[in-house]
Amino acid sequence: MDKRLYNIFFHTHTISGIFISAILYVIFFTGSFSFFRDEIINWERNESVDENFVASIDFDKALDTLKNTYDLYNRDITINWPHAERRINFNLTGSKDSLSSASDRTPSFFYFDPETSQQTTYVESYSLGEFLYRLHFLAQIPYPYGYYLSGFVAFFFLFAIITGILVHWKKIIPNFYIFRPKAKLKTLFTDAHTALGVIGLPFQFIYAVTGAFFMIKLLLVAPGLITLYDNDQEKLYQELGFAPTPHDPNHKRLDKDFRINEYVLDAQNTWENFRVTKIFLNNYGDTNMHIIIEGVTDYRAKMNGAGKLVYNVSQQKVVAQKNPYIESTYIDAVRNLMYRLHFGDYGGMGLKVISFVLGLIGCFVIISGILIWQIARDKKHLEPRKRVFNNILFHAYMAVCMSLYPVTAFSFIAVKLNGSASQGFIYRWFFISWLVFSIVYFIKRDDKFMCRNSLLVGSLSGFMIPLVSGIISGNWLWVSFKRGYLDILFVDMLWLVVSIIVFLVWVKMRLKINSMSEIKN
Repeated sequence: MDKRLYNIFFHTHTISGIFISAILYVIFFTGSFSFFRDEIINWERNESVDENFVASIDFDKALDTLKNTYDLYNRDITINWPHAERRINFNLTGSKDSLSSASDRTPSFFYFDPETSQQTTYVESYSLGEFLYRLHFLAQIPYPYGYYLSGFVAFFFLFAIITGILVHWKKIIPNFYIFRPKAKLKTLFTDAHTALGVIGLPFQFIYAVTGAFFMIKLLLVAPGLITLYDNDQEKLYQELGFAPTPHDPNHKRLDKDFRINEYVLDAQNTWENFRVTKIFLNNYGDTNMHIIIEGVTDYRAKMNGAGKLVYNVSQQKVVAQKNPYIESTYIDAVRNLMYRLHFGDYGGMGLKVISFVLGLIGCFVIISGILIWQIARDKKHLEPRKRVFNNILFHAYMAVCMSLYPVTAFSFIAVKLNGSASQGFIYRWFFISWLVFSIVYFIKRDDKFMCRNSLLVGSLSGFMIPLVSGIISGNWLWVSFKRGYLDILFVDMLWLVVSIIVFLVWVKMRLKINSMSEIKN
Protein backbone atom coordinates (compact mmCIF):
# COMPACT_ATOMS: atom_id res chain seq x y z
CA MET A 1 0.00 0.00 0.00
CA ASP A 2 1.45 3.38 -0.98
CA LYS A 3 1.91 6.10 1.62
CA ARG A 4 -0.97 8.27 0.40
CA LEU A 5 -3.54 5.47 0.67
CA TYR A 6 -2.14 4.43 4.04
CA ASN A 7 -2.55 7.97 5.40
CA ILE A 8 -6.11 8.16 4.06
CA PHE A 9 -7.10 4.88 5.72
CA PHE A 10 -5.23 5.75 8.92
CA HIS A 11 -6.90 9.13 9.36
CA THR A 12 -10.29 7.74 8.33
CA HIS A 13 -9.94 5.00 10.96
CA THR A 14 -8.88 7.50 13.62
CA ILE A 15 -11.55 10.11 12.88
CA SER A 16 -14.42 7.66 12.44
CA GLY A 17 -13.34 5.84 15.61
CA ILE A 18 -13.01 8.89 17.87
CA PHE A 19 -16.22 10.41 16.48
CA ILE A 20 -18.36 7.47 17.66
CA SER A 21 -16.25 6.11 20.54
CA ALA A 22 -18.29 7.29 23.56
CA ILE A 23 -21.65 6.26 22.09
CA LEU A 24 -20.15 3.01 20.83
CA TYR A 25 -18.85 2.25 24.33
CA VAL A 26 -22.37 2.70 25.75
CA ILE A 27 -23.77 0.41 23.04
CA PHE A 28 -21.16 -2.30 23.66
CA PHE A 29 -21.33 -2.15 27.46
CA THR A 30 -25.11 -2.21 27.77
CA GLY A 31 -25.33 -4.60 24.81
CA SER A 32 -23.13 -7.07 26.69
CA PHE A 33 -25.61 -7.14 29.56
CA SER A 34 -28.48 -7.32 27.05
CA PHE A 35 -27.46 -10.89 26.23
CA PHE A 36 -28.90 -11.71 29.65
CA ARG A 37 -31.96 -9.46 29.40
CA ASP A 38 -34.38 -12.26 30.33
CA GLU A 39 -32.26 -13.52 33.22
CA ILE A 40 -31.94 -9.98 34.62
CA ILE A 41 -35.71 -9.45 34.43
CA ASN A 42 -36.45 -12.76 36.14
CA TRP A 43 -33.81 -11.99 38.79
CA GLU A 44 -35.29 -8.56 39.40
CA ARG A 45 -38.87 -9.88 39.71
CA ASN A 46 -37.82 -13.05 41.51
CA GLU A 47 -39.74 -15.05 38.89
CA SER A 48 -37.65 -17.96 37.66
CA VAL A 49 -38.59 -19.26 34.19
CA ASP A 50 -37.21 -22.28 32.36
CA GLU A 51 -36.92 -22.70 28.59
CA ASN A 52 -40.12 -24.77 28.41
CA PHE A 53 -42.31 -22.20 30.19
CA VAL A 54 -44.62 -21.85 27.15
CA ALA A 55 -45.87 -25.42 27.60
CA SER A 56 -47.30 -24.47 31.00
CA ILE A 57 -49.31 -21.46 29.75
CA ASP A 58 -53.08 -21.93 29.76
CA PHE A 59 -54.14 -19.62 26.93
CA ASP A 60 -57.84 -20.46 27.31
CA LYS A 61 -57.81 -19.51 30.98
CA ALA A 62 -56.02 -16.25 30.11
CA LEU A 63 -58.64 -15.38 27.47
CA ASP A 64 -61.49 -16.24 29.83
CA THR A 65 -59.97 -13.85 32.38
CA LEU A 66 -59.70 -11.08 29.78
CA LYS A 67 -63.38 -11.48 28.88
CA ASN A 68 -64.18 -9.98 32.27
CA THR A 69 -62.55 -6.73 31.12
CA TYR A 70 -62.81 -6.72 27.32
CA ASP A 71 -65.40 -7.76 24.76
CA LEU A 72 -63.16 -9.93 22.57
CA TYR A 73 -65.73 -10.61 19.85
CA ASN A 74 -64.46 -9.84 16.33
CA ARG A 75 -61.12 -8.53 17.51
CA ASP A 76 -57.74 -9.59 16.18
CA ILE A 77 -55.67 -10.78 19.12
CA THR A 78 -51.92 -11.29 18.95
CA ILE A 79 -50.31 -13.29 21.76
CA ASN A 80 -46.55 -13.57 21.82
CA TRP A 81 -43.64 -13.99 24.19
CA PRO A 82 -40.51 -12.62 22.49
CA HIS A 83 -38.48 -13.20 25.64
CA ALA A 84 -38.18 -15.91 28.27
CA GLU A 85 -40.10 -14.09 30.99
CA ARG A 86 -43.29 -15.07 32.76
CA ARG A 87 -45.40 -12.22 31.43
CA ILE A 88 -46.75 -12.59 27.89
CA ASN A 89 -47.82 -9.84 25.49
CA PHE A 90 -51.41 -9.29 24.39
CA ASN A 91 -52.16 -6.94 21.52
CA LEU A 92 -55.88 -6.41 20.87
CA THR A 93 -57.17 -4.49 17.88
CA GLY A 94 -60.45 -2.63 18.10
CA SER A 95 -63.60 -4.70 17.59
CA LYS A 96 -64.88 -4.93 13.99
CA ASP A 97 -68.44 -5.28 15.23
CA SER A 98 -70.39 -2.17 14.25
CA LEU A 99 -72.65 -2.59 17.30
CA SER A 100 -69.77 -2.57 19.78
CA SER A 101 -69.18 0.37 22.10
CA ALA A 102 -66.55 3.05 21.49
CA SER A 103 -64.33 1.58 24.21
CA ASP A 104 -64.42 -1.87 22.54
CA ARG A 105 -63.30 -0.32 19.27
CA THR A 106 -60.17 0.97 21.00
CA PRO A 107 -56.95 -1.09 20.58
CA SER A 108 -55.20 -2.34 23.71
CA PHE A 109 -51.71 -3.59 24.51
CA PHE A 110 -50.72 -5.04 27.86
CA TYR A 111 -48.72 -7.74 29.65
CA PHE A 112 -50.46 -10.69 31.25
CA ASP A 113 -49.07 -12.95 33.95
CA PRO A 114 -50.59 -16.45 33.45
CA GLU A 115 -49.84 -17.45 37.04
CA THR A 116 -51.44 -14.48 38.79
CA SER A 117 -53.78 -13.28 35.97
CA GLN A 118 -52.41 -9.79 36.58
CA GLN A 119 -52.54 -7.27 33.72
CA THR A 120 -49.93 -4.53 33.51
CA THR A 121 -49.05 -1.82 31.03
CA TYR A 122 -45.66 -1.54 29.38
CA VAL A 123 -44.62 1.23 31.77
CA GLU A 124 -45.74 -0.78 34.81
CA SER A 125 -43.84 -3.86 33.57
CA TYR A 126 -40.68 -1.90 32.80
CA SER A 127 -37.53 -3.45 34.22
CA LEU A 128 -33.79 -2.90 34.42
CA GLY A 129 -33.24 -5.70 31.91
CA GLU A 130 -35.53 -3.94 29.45
CA PHE A 131 -33.82 -0.62 30.18
CA LEU A 132 -30.31 -1.92 29.45
CA TYR A 133 -31.57 -3.76 26.37
CA ARG A 134 -33.16 -0.60 24.97
CA LEU A 135 -30.24 1.63 25.98
CA HIS A 136 -27.93 -0.43 23.78
CA PHE A 137 -29.75 0.94 20.73
CA LEU A 138 -30.44 4.35 22.33
CA ALA A 139 -34.20 3.86 22.43
CA GLN A 140 -34.48 6.32 25.34
CA ILE A 141 -33.85 9.09 22.80
CA PRO A 142 -37.22 9.94 21.14
CA TYR A 143 -38.04 7.74 18.15
CA PRO A 144 -36.69 7.60 15.48
CA TYR A 145 -33.64 9.70 16.34
CA GLY A 146 -32.15 7.24 18.84
CA TYR A 147 -32.63 4.31 16.46
CA TYR A 148 -31.03 6.16 13.57
CA LEU A 149 -28.17 7.42 15.74
CA SER A 150 -27.31 3.91 16.95
CA GLY A 151 -27.67 2.58 13.38
CA PHE A 152 -25.28 5.14 11.93
CA VAL A 153 -22.85 4.57 14.81
CA ALA A 154 -22.88 0.85 13.89
CA PHE A 155 -22.34 1.80 10.26
CA PHE A 156 -19.37 4.05 11.05
CA PHE A 157 -18.04 1.35 13.36
CA LEU A 158 -18.08 -1.03 10.39
CA PHE A 159 -16.15 1.63 8.49
CA ALA A 160 -13.62 1.88 11.36
CA ILE A 161 -13.19 -1.93 11.40
CA ILE A 162 -12.50 -2.13 7.65
CA THR A 163 -10.05 0.79 7.65
CA GLY A 164 -8.36 -0.62 10.77
CA ILE A 165 -7.80 -3.94 9.00
CA LEU A 166 -6.35 -2.15 5.96
CA VAL A 167 -4.03 -0.04 8.12
CA HIS A 168 -2.72 -2.99 10.17
CA TRP A 169 -2.92 -5.64 7.42
CA LYS A 170 0.83 -6.24 6.99
CA LYS A 171 1.58 -6.29 10.71
CA ILE A 172 -1.65 -7.81 11.95
CA ILE A 173 -0.18 -11.27 12.62
CA PRO A 174 3.24 -10.34 14.07
CA ASN A 175 1.76 -7.52 16.18
CA PHE A 176 -0.85 -9.89 17.56
CA TYR A 177 1.88 -11.75 19.45
CA ILE A 178 3.62 -8.61 20.69
CA PHE A 179 2.75 -7.24 24.11
CA ARG A 180 5.14 -4.87 25.87
CA PRO A 181 3.71 -4.04 29.31
CA LYS A 182 6.89 -2.21 30.42
CA ALA A 183 7.07 0.03 27.35
CA LYS A 184 5.77 3.60 27.18
CA LEU A 185 2.02 4.13 27.55
CA LYS A 186 1.25 4.66 23.86
CA THR A 187 3.04 1.42 22.96
CA LEU A 188 1.25 -0.47 25.73
CA PHE A 189 -2.18 0.75 24.63
CA THR A 190 -1.37 0.16 20.96
CA ASP A 191 -0.37 -3.45 21.64
CA ALA A 192 -3.53 -4.06 23.67
CA HIS A 193 -5.70 -2.29 21.08
CA THR A 194 -4.28 -4.40 18.24
CA ALA A 195 -4.28 -7.77 20.02
CA LEU A 196 -7.75 -7.48 21.55
CA GLY A 197 -9.10 -5.90 18.38
CA VAL A 198 -7.99 -8.96 16.38
CA ILE A 199 -9.45 -11.36 18.99
CA GLY A 200 -12.82 -9.64 18.85
CA LEU A 201 -12.75 -8.88 15.11
CA PRO A 202 -15.37 -11.44 13.93
CA PHE A 203 -17.66 -10.54 16.85
CA GLN A 204 -17.34 -6.80 16.21
CA PHE A 205 -17.89 -7.20 12.47
CA ILE A 206 -21.08 -9.25 12.99
CA TYR A 207 -22.52 -6.72 15.41
CA ALA A 208 -21.60 -3.76 13.24
CA VAL A 209 -23.42 -5.29 10.24
CA THR A 210 -26.46 -6.59 12.13
CA GLY A 211 -26.74 -3.45 14.25
CA ALA A 212 -26.76 -1.22 11.18
CA PHE A 213 -29.27 -3.55 9.50
CA PHE A 214 -31.76 -3.42 12.38
CA MET A 215 -31.56 0.30 13.11
CA ILE A 216 -31.45 1.85 9.63
CA LYS A 217 -33.24 -0.81 7.59
CA LEU A 218 -36.20 1.54 7.26
CA LEU A 219 -34.02 3.88 5.22
CA LEU A 220 -32.96 0.93 3.06
CA VAL A 221 -36.50 -0.22 2.30
CA ALA A 222 -38.00 3.28 1.98
CA PRO A 223 -37.34 3.57 -1.81
CA GLY A 224 -38.95 0.16 -2.42
CA LEU A 225 -41.90 1.04 -0.17
CA ILE A 226 -42.56 4.19 -2.17
CA THR A 227 -42.05 2.78 -5.68
CA LEU A 228 -43.16 -0.88 -5.42
CA TYR A 229 -45.83 -0.75 -2.71
CA ASP A 230 -47.25 2.72 -3.29
CA ASN A 231 -46.42 3.60 0.33
CA ASP A 232 -48.59 0.71 1.60
CA GLN A 233 -46.59 -0.26 4.69
CA GLU A 234 -49.09 -2.95 5.74
CA LYS A 235 -48.67 -4.82 2.45
CA LEU A 236 -44.89 -4.63 2.69
CA TYR A 237 -44.94 -6.06 6.23
CA GLN A 238 -47.17 -8.93 5.11
CA GLU A 239 -44.88 -9.87 2.24
CA LEU A 240 -41.85 -9.68 4.50
CA GLY A 241 -43.60 -12.00 6.95
CA PHE A 242 -43.84 -9.47 9.81
CA ALA A 243 -47.65 -9.46 9.80
CA PRO A 244 -50.08 -12.29 9.00
CA THR A 245 -52.63 -11.93 6.19
CA PRO A 246 -56.02 -11.24 7.85
CA HIS A 247 -59.40 -12.69 6.82
CA ASP A 248 -62.60 -10.67 6.56
CA PRO A 249 -65.20 -11.40 9.29
CA ASN A 250 -68.67 -12.76 8.51
CA HIS A 251 -70.15 -10.76 11.41
CA LYS A 252 -71.87 -13.89 12.73
CA ARG A 253 -71.06 -15.35 16.09
CA LEU A 254 -69.41 -18.79 16.19
CA ASP A 255 -71.72 -21.27 17.90
CA LYS A 256 -69.18 -23.99 18.69
CA ASP A 257 -66.62 -24.24 21.46
CA PHE A 258 -62.91 -24.12 20.73
CA ARG A 259 -59.78 -24.37 22.84
CA ILE A 260 -56.64 -22.46 21.91
CA ASN A 261 -54.48 -24.87 23.94
CA GLU A 262 -55.47 -27.76 21.67
CA TYR A 263 -54.43 -25.85 18.55
CA VAL A 264 -51.11 -24.88 20.13
CA LEU A 265 -50.44 -28.49 21.13
CA ASP A 266 -51.32 -29.68 17.62
CA ALA A 267 -48.92 -27.13 16.11
CA GLN A 268 -46.10 -28.18 18.41
CA ASN A 269 -46.62 -31.82 17.44
CA THR A 270 -46.87 -31.18 13.70
CA TRP A 271 -43.12 -30.92 13.18
CA GLU A 272 -40.28 -32.29 15.23
CA ASN A 273 -38.39 -29.78 17.39
CA PHE A 274 -40.94 -27.06 16.53
CA ARG A 275 -41.38 -24.28 19.10
CA VAL A 276 -44.40 -21.95 19.01
CA THR A 277 -43.49 -18.26 19.31
CA LYS A 278 -46.68 -16.38 18.37
CA ILE A 279 -50.45 -16.90 18.20
CA PHE A 280 -52.69 -14.71 16.05
CA LEU A 281 -56.44 -14.99 16.64
CA ASN A 282 -58.15 -13.44 13.63
CA ASN A 283 -61.85 -12.43 14.00
CA TYR A 284 -62.17 -13.88 17.50
CA GLY A 285 -65.56 -15.55 18.04
CA ASP A 286 -66.68 -14.99 14.42
CA THR A 287 -67.74 -17.80 12.05
CA ASN A 288 -64.74 -16.84 9.91
CA MET A 289 -62.31 -17.02 12.83
CA HIS A 290 -58.81 -18.23 11.98
CA ILE A 291 -56.00 -19.17 14.32
CA ILE A 292 -52.53 -18.53 12.93
CA ILE A 293 -49.71 -20.13 14.89
CA GLU A 294 -46.09 -19.27 14.08
CA GLY A 295 -42.89 -20.76 15.39
CA VAL A 296 -39.35 -21.82 14.69
CA THR A 297 -37.37 -25.01 14.81
CA ASP A 298 -34.74 -25.61 17.44
CA TYR A 299 -31.47 -24.13 16.19
CA ARG A 300 -29.81 -27.55 16.55
CA ALA A 301 -32.34 -29.05 14.13
CA LYS A 302 -32.33 -26.20 11.60
CA MET A 303 -30.81 -22.76 11.94
CA ASN A 304 -33.43 -20.86 9.95
CA GLY A 305 -36.63 -22.89 10.19
CA ALA A 306 -39.68 -20.60 10.36
CA GLY A 307 -43.03 -22.41 10.24
CA LYS A 308 -46.69 -21.46 10.29
CA LEU A 309 -50.09 -23.16 10.55
CA VAL A 310 -53.42 -21.51 9.69
CA TYR A 311 -56.54 -23.12 11.22
CA ASN A 312 -60.14 -22.43 10.23
CA VAL A 313 -61.97 -22.76 13.54
CA SER A 314 -65.49 -23.39 12.18
CA GLN A 315 -64.17 -26.12 9.85
CA GLN A 316 -61.71 -27.36 12.51
CA LYS A 317 -58.96 -28.01 10.00
CA VAL A 318 -55.68 -26.63 8.71
CA VAL A 319 -56.28 -24.45 5.64
CA ALA A 320 -52.66 -23.40 5.07
CA GLN A 321 -49.25 -24.24 6.40
CA LYS A 322 -45.61 -23.50 5.90
CA ASN A 323 -43.22 -26.35 6.64
CA PRO A 324 -40.14 -24.95 8.43
CA TYR A 325 -37.94 -27.74 7.08
CA ILE A 326 -38.93 -27.35 3.44
CA GLU A 327 -40.51 -23.97 2.71
CA SER A 328 -38.13 -21.48 4.32
CA THR A 329 -37.77 -18.50 2.02
CA TYR A 330 -34.82 -16.26 1.31
CA ILE A 331 -36.47 -13.55 3.44
CA ASP A 332 -36.84 -16.00 6.33
CA ALA A 333 -33.19 -16.96 6.07
CA VAL A 334 -31.90 -13.38 6.03
CA ARG A 335 -34.24 -12.11 8.75
CA ASN A 336 -33.77 -15.04 11.13
CA LEU A 337 -30.02 -15.21 10.54
CA MET A 338 -29.66 -11.51 11.35
CA TYR A 339 -31.71 -11.90 14.52
CA ARG A 340 -29.90 -14.99 15.73
CA LEU A 341 -26.44 -13.61 15.00
CA HIS A 342 -27.25 -10.39 16.81
CA PHE A 343 -28.95 -11.90 19.86
CA GLY A 344 -26.55 -14.85 20.10
CA ASP A 345 -29.39 -17.22 20.98
CA TYR A 346 -28.37 -20.13 18.76
CA GLY A 347 -25.69 -21.55 21.03
CA GLY A 348 -27.30 -21.61 24.43
CA MET A 349 -25.95 -19.93 27.56
CA GLY A 350 -22.35 -20.78 26.65
CA LEU A 351 -22.46 -18.60 23.53
CA LYS A 352 -24.10 -15.77 25.48
CA VAL A 353 -21.28 -15.84 28.04
CA ILE A 354 -18.66 -15.79 25.27
CA SER A 355 -20.49 -12.90 23.60
CA PHE A 356 -20.61 -11.05 26.93
CA VAL A 357 -16.84 -11.41 27.35
CA LEU A 358 -16.18 -10.33 23.76
CA GLY A 359 -18.47 -7.35 24.28
CA LEU A 360 -16.43 -6.22 27.29
CA ILE A 361 -13.25 -6.78 25.27
CA GLY A 362 -14.78 -4.46 22.69
CA CYS A 363 -15.22 -1.87 25.45
CA PHE A 364 -11.51 -2.12 26.29
CA VAL A 365 -10.60 -1.75 22.60
CA ILE A 366 -12.64 1.46 22.49
CA ILE A 367 -11.05 2.85 25.68
CA SER A 368 -7.53 1.97 24.49
CA GLY A 369 -8.28 3.69 21.17
CA ILE A 370 -9.32 6.86 23.02
CA LEU A 371 -6.12 6.73 25.12
CA ILE A 372 -3.93 6.25 22.02
CA TRP A 373 -5.66 9.21 20.36
CA GLN A 374 -5.11 11.45 23.40
CA ILE A 375 -1.45 10.54 23.90
CA ALA A 376 -0.69 11.06 20.20
CA ARG A 377 -2.23 14.56 20.30
CA ASP A 378 -0.94 15.78 23.64
CA LYS A 379 2.24 17.20 22.11
CA LYS A 380 4.01 20.43 22.98
CA HIS A 381 4.31 21.49 19.32
CA LEU A 382 0.50 21.68 18.95
CA GLU A 383 -1.28 24.98 19.40
CA PRO A 384 -2.44 25.46 23.01
CA ARG A 385 -6.10 25.82 22.00
CA LYS A 386 -5.97 22.48 20.13
CA ARG A 387 -4.37 20.72 23.10
CA VAL A 388 -7.02 22.17 25.42
CA PHE A 389 -9.82 21.02 23.12
CA ASN A 390 -8.31 17.53 22.77
CA ASN A 391 -7.94 17.18 26.55
CA ILE A 392 -11.50 18.36 27.21
CA LEU A 393 -12.87 15.90 24.64
CA PHE A 394 -10.73 13.08 26.02
CA HIS A 395 -11.78 13.61 29.63
CA ALA A 396 -15.44 13.99 28.64
CA TYR A 397 -15.32 10.68 26.77
CA MET A 398 -13.51 8.94 29.62
CA ALA A 399 -15.89 10.34 32.26
CA VAL A 400 -18.96 9.11 30.38
CA CYS A 401 -17.49 5.69 29.66
CA MET A 402 -15.82 4.89 32.99
CA SER A 403 -18.81 5.93 35.10
CA LEU A 404 -21.10 3.43 33.33
CA TYR A 405 -19.79 0.38 35.22
CA PRO A 406 -20.41 1.55 38.82
CA VAL A 407 -23.74 3.15 37.82
CA THR A 408 -24.94 -0.16 36.35
CA ALA A 409 -23.95 -2.03 39.51
CA PHE A 410 -25.73 0.58 41.67
CA SER A 411 -28.85 0.21 39.53
CA PHE A 412 -29.02 -3.55 40.13
CA ILE A 413 -28.98 -2.88 43.89
CA ALA A 414 -31.54 -0.07 43.58
CA VAL A 415 -34.17 -2.08 41.66
CA LYS A 416 -33.80 -4.98 44.08
CA LEU A 417 -34.30 -2.73 47.10
CA ASN A 418 -37.27 -1.09 45.41
CA GLY A 419 -39.45 -4.10 44.61
CA SER A 420 -41.90 -2.00 42.59
CA ALA A 421 -39.31 -0.12 40.51
CA SER A 422 -41.10 1.52 37.57
CA GLN A 423 -39.84 3.07 34.38
CA GLY A 424 -39.68 6.50 36.00
CA PHE A 425 -37.66 5.21 38.96
CA ILE A 426 -35.13 3.42 36.72
CA TYR A 427 -34.76 6.44 34.44
CA ARG A 428 -34.21 8.85 37.33
CA TRP A 429 -31.84 6.59 39.25
CA PHE A 430 -29.70 5.54 36.29
CA PHE A 431 -29.40 8.81 34.39
CA ILE A 432 -29.01 11.08 37.41
CA SER A 433 -26.33 8.88 39.02
CA TRP A 434 -24.60 8.56 35.64
CA LEU A 435 -24.63 12.34 35.25
CA VAL A 436 -23.26 12.88 38.77
CA PHE A 437 -20.44 10.36 38.28
CA SER A 438 -19.58 11.84 34.88
CA ILE A 439 -19.44 15.40 36.23
CA VAL A 440 -17.24 14.37 39.19
CA TYR A 441 -14.87 12.45 36.91
CA PHE A 442 -14.74 15.29 34.39
CA ILE A 443 -14.00 17.89 37.06
CA LYS A 444 -11.26 15.66 38.45
CA ARG A 445 -9.75 15.30 34.94
CA ASP A 446 -7.48 12.47 35.97
CA ASP A 447 -7.81 9.40 33.76
CA LYS A 448 -5.93 7.21 36.27
CA PHE A 449 -8.32 8.26 39.04
CA MET A 450 -11.30 7.57 36.77
CA CYS A 451 -10.11 4.04 36.01
CA ARG A 452 -9.15 3.13 39.59
CA ASN A 453 -12.27 4.62 41.15
CA SER A 454 -14.58 3.05 38.57
CA LEU A 455 -13.04 -0.40 39.07
CA LEU A 456 -13.08 -0.19 42.87
CA VAL A 457 -16.59 1.25 43.30
CA GLY A 458 -18.02 -1.00 40.59
CA SER A 459 -16.48 -4.17 42.02
CA LEU A 460 -17.52 -3.41 45.62
CA SER A 461 -21.06 -2.67 44.42
CA GLY A 462 -21.01 -5.87 42.38
CA PHE A 463 -20.12 -7.87 45.51
CA MET A 464 -23.18 -6.35 47.17
CA ILE A 465 -25.62 -7.49 44.46
CA PRO A 466 -25.86 -11.21 45.45
CA LEU A 467 -25.97 -10.15 49.13
CA VAL A 468 -28.85 -7.71 48.61
CA SER A 469 -30.64 -10.24 46.40
CA GLY A 470 -30.39 -12.90 49.09
CA ILE A 471 -31.62 -10.57 51.85
CA ILE A 472 -34.57 -9.21 49.87
CA SER A 473 -35.77 -12.35 48.06
CA GLY A 474 -34.35 -15.16 50.19
CA ASN A 475 -32.82 -16.67 47.07
CA TRP A 476 -29.23 -16.97 48.21
CA LEU A 477 -26.83 -18.65 45.80
CA TRP A 478 -27.26 -22.09 47.37
CA VAL A 479 -31.05 -21.66 47.64
CA SER A 480 -31.39 -20.74 43.96
CA PHE A 481 -29.24 -23.72 43.02
CA LYS A 482 -31.28 -26.10 45.18
CA ARG A 483 -34.62 -24.83 43.80
CA GLY A 484 -33.41 -24.91 40.20
CA TYR A 485 -33.72 -21.13 39.71
CA LEU A 486 -30.85 -21.12 37.24
CA ASP A 487 -31.64 -17.72 35.70
CA ILE A 488 -31.65 -16.01 39.12
CA LEU A 489 -28.52 -17.91 40.17
CA PHE A 490 -26.77 -16.91 36.95
CA VAL A 491 -27.18 -13.16 37.50
CA ASP A 492 -25.82 -13.37 41.05
CA MET A 493 -22.89 -15.51 39.91
CA LEU A 494 -22.20 -13.22 36.94
CA TRP A 495 -21.79 -10.19 39.18
CA LEU A 496 -19.76 -12.17 41.71
CA VAL A 497 -17.29 -13.42 39.10
CA VAL A 498 -17.03 -10.06 37.30
CA SER A 499 -16.49 -8.25 40.62
CA ILE A 500 -13.72 -10.64 41.69
CA ILE A 501 -11.88 -10.20 38.38
CA VAL A 502 -12.27 -6.40 38.40
CA PHE A 503 -11.17 -6.17 42.04
CA LEU A 504 -8.03 -8.19 41.27
CA VAL A 505 -7.28 -5.80 38.39
CA TRP A 506 -7.67 -2.87 40.78
CA VAL A 507 -5.32 -4.51 43.31
CA LYS A 508 -2.77 -5.08 40.55
CA MET A 509 -2.99 -1.43 39.54
CA ARG A 510 -2.50 -0.28 43.13
CA LEU A 511 0.54 -2.51 43.61
CA LYS A 512 2.06 -1.17 40.40
CA ILE A 513 1.45 2.44 41.47
CA ASN A 514 2.98 1.80 44.90
CA SER A 515 6.05 0.12 43.38
CA MET A 516 6.55 3.04 41.00
CA SER A 517 6.26 5.49 43.90
CA GLU A 518 8.92 3.58 45.86
CA ILE A 519 11.27 3.64 42.86
CA LYS A 520 10.84 7.42 42.52
CA ASN A 521 11.51 7.92 46.23
